[in-house]
Order: sequence, then structure tokens, then C-alpha cells
Amino acid sequence: MPELSEILSAVGKPTEAIESDDGSRILVLPHGGRVIGLFPADSGRNFLWTHPALENPETARAFYDAPSWHNSGGDRTWIAPEIDFFFPEYPDLSAYWQPRQLDPGNYTVRRFAESVSLANQLHLALARSKRSVTLQITKSVSAAPNPLRYEPCMKLIEGIEYAGYTLNSSLEYITGETESFSPVGLWNLLQMPLRGEMLVGTYFAVQPTAYMGAPSHDRLTVGERLTRYKMSVPGVEKVGFRAAAGTGRVGYLYPSGDDYALVVRNFTVNASGEYIDVPRLDSTRTGDAVQACSVDNAMGSFSELEYHVPAIGDGTGRTRCDDASQVWAYRGVLAKIKIVARNLLSAEI
Repeated sequence: MPELSEILSAVGKPTEAIESDDGSRILVLPHGGRVIGLFPADSGRNFLWTHPALENPETARAFYDAPSWHNSGGDRTWIAPEIDFFFPEYPDLSAYWQPRQLDPGNYTVRRFAESVSLANQLHLALARSKRSVTLQITKSVSAAPNPLRYEPCMKLIEGIEYAGYTLNSSLEYITGETESFSPVGLWNLLQMPLRGEMLVGTYFAVQPTAYMGAPSHDRLTVGERLTRYKMSVPGVEKVGFRAAAGTGRVGYLYPSGDDYALVVRNFTVNASGEYIDVPRLDSTRTGDAVQACSVDNAMGSFSELEYHVPAIGDGTGRTRCDDASQVWAYRGVLAKIKIVARNLLSAEI
């Protein structure tokens, strides 16, 4: 089967590849400003979810030629609050629309020796305030070495596959004072195959906020230091976690052939910051820094590990924010994946 990069290039969506010192690869897709692929050394198995249409050039071409939103998959960056930018008729929730100037946007690319930089300037309207904002999103992707490489546990997980990357992202208002602009925030969303389990690290037990649907008690287990969420139902479910409880480290465990994969996102949570995304039916409830979304519908079958960055704009004193996060991905027999989870997430799986 052709490689993902070859298929995308064949349909006019060229990619940029970054190879790490360990031989693992990161594939960046400027269309949508995404990390579309993450591959361990000597392997073509992607850790990230991509749309099934991208499995061959014919279906990929039809997918990108369609007027519907191009949910290619991988790791993308959006803008919060969702109800302001994705529900243009709010409080009417019947019309959901992904602003095309945001996704796929019009990203420009700069290639460096060990990184790829993407930039997109865009103009968006907010549904509640009826105001407009002009913003710039800038992203830089580079390799991230295995965080366990110097740890004693490496002797116990010898032979396990690894790949990782660092995402540096920023959001800024183009002109003006903070008081002139509605608050907005960066929102990074990482897509993995459905039917896995999200492992959310917390400093204390916290009941997640329901954004869509209501996960049953047998699939959502709240612990003192870890919340486990099994993601496998038809339709859409989504929950959020308070910034004050967030450790800034979340994992996703899923079966991968005869093995298991664990994808960990490491990011900064600033509990003093303004986290401004809100549930669709409660526009007063702010403060969630982490979200987990399960999707199984016409858009595809995937799980999303989402995190927000504190807002800029009116009331924040800032016109720009800068964020850095890492994605660390492992694949191997379950016994070794358990060791990784124990060391990176304090999780007994």
C-alpha cells in the first residue's frame, strides 16, 4: 500500500517529514495545519487516527474535492470558545460549521533543518458578541526524544516502539489593545483510533463536566489521581476536566494489532489562567483545561484528546499566548506498555 505521504502528494496535499535521531518520523500536513502522521523507526504504522479516505489516492481525491469539512485526522489547532466560532446562529445549536479560514485555513510553511513552522492569519466572527477578530496562529513541530530514555525502566521495556514530537504554538491578535477584543483561546485536538481508554491525570478527584452525552458509570471511573474513560459508543460524547485539578499529562491506551499503543500528551496547565470554553448548553461554565471526546458517526470513528490554553483578549491583559506540548507514543506488548503508563502517568492499567 502507498505511504500516507505519497497518497497525499498524489492528490495535491503535499506533506513535510521530520526524521528524529532514533529513526522515527513525523508527518506534517499544511492543509489544515496538522501533524498527520507519527511513525516509529522502521514502521509504517501510524500512532494517530487518519480518515479512512486517505488509504488510497482515489478516495482521498474525492474526500478533498468534497465541499464538506476535511477532517484529515491527526493533531490540529482550533480556537475557543466553540459556541462562538462553530455555532454561527447561537443560541440555535442546529447549525454547526467549521470556519474554513480556520480549518483548513491558509497555512504558509517554513522548513528548517530539524523543524517545520506553519502560520495562518484569519478573520473570525463571534456568535455571542457579534464582534470580529483578526488572529494569527503559528505552529512549530520538531522531534521529542523518549522521556524515559535515562530512566531505569528502559531495561524493562527494551524493544518497544517509540515516536514523539514537540508542538510549539502561539495565538496573537494582529493589532490593538486587549480591551478591544473578545477573549479567545488556543485549542489543540489530538485524534486517535476509537475504542481505547483515556487516562487523565489529576491532583484530586474531580467529576468531569458533561459537554455532550453522558458516559455511563461502567465507562467513566473517577479516582483520586486518575480518571479513566472508556471511549467506544456510537454517536458523540464529550467531557471536560477543571484546570485546578489538571496535572497536564493525559494518556490514551488502545489496542493496535496484537500489541497495545499508549499515546501521552504532556502540556502546561495554568490554573490561574482564563479557560474560556463552555458546554453548549451552559455558556456560564468556564474553567476546563482538558477535554476528551468520543466520536463514532459520519465524520469517522476516533477519540480526541483535547487541551486548551488560557485565553488572550479582553480581561486577560494579553494579546498573545505561547504554548509548548509534547506527544510521546509507544507500542508493544501490554506488559511493557503498563510499565510506561506507570512511569509517565502513575497509572496501573
